[in-house]
Amino acid sequence: MLKFVILLSAVACCFAATIPEGMVPQEAGRIVGGVATTINSFPWQISLQRSGSHSCGGSVYSNRIIVTAAHCLQSVSTSVLKVRAGSSYWNSGGVLVSVAAFKNHEGYNSNTKVNDIAVIRLGSTLTMSSTIKAIGLATTAPPNGAAATVSGWGTTSFGGSVPAQLRYVDLKIVGRTQCASSTYGYGDKIKASMICAYTVGKDSCQGDSGGPLVSGGVLVGVVSWGNGCAYTNYPGVYADVAALRSWVINTANSI
Repeated sequence: MLKFVILLSAVACCFAATIPEGMVPQEAGRIVGGVATTINSFPWQISLQRSGSHSCGGSVYSNRIIVTAAHCLQSVSTSVLKVRAGSSYWNSGGVLVSVAAFKNHEGYNSNTKVNDIAVIRLGSTLTMSSTIKAIGLATTAPPNGAAATVSGWGTTSFGGSVPAQLRYVDLKIVGRTQCASSTYGYGDKIKASMICAYTVGKDSCQGDSGGPLVSGGVLVGVVSWGNGCAYTNYPGVYADVAALRSWVINTANSI
């Protein structure tokens, strides 16, 4: 299940099979087991919005570049996209800027979720401050068991609405080898461009897609997919930033 959200009617929530690829009703997910926070603690976090509503998260890479998930940008044009940066609230504060261009990884596969990463070029330059800061890209994946944090505006309860205030949850990294082992339920669905994170009862979920998984002060993952949210023995799965680092840098310089 992808961790993407668009705001749908209550009727639409009951017919997930009819929803286009990548579009999951908000009622399905949330930052599970998390707590409210402020943007000062996560100044790289942005809200990626479609037609005025929060849809995904993302991370500030530079004053013109955002890193997010490829599945957040399927079947969409720049004209309906905006990015809010520098605010604890997705719907107010900070700055709201247009999207000039974006590029999904050429190897992204919507079925296997490999290479689920994208770069956005903003229409105007962000002014760095205590509430807007770039985050560095991991050069190596953190070890199994390392502490990590994921943040976002995913819904907080079944049938609930997108919370106005940013939330976060602390997790533990599950290495690729461990995530693909018999300990967990994914098996060979875990590919070379993926990394996992898991703590019982805690997870990222719909509405958090594209958002930052941070460990050791750097971006180590991009929220991608999972079997449900906080399901036992099913970690959250993230695009592995260290494995995709060269693509991000090259694309950010050329987009």
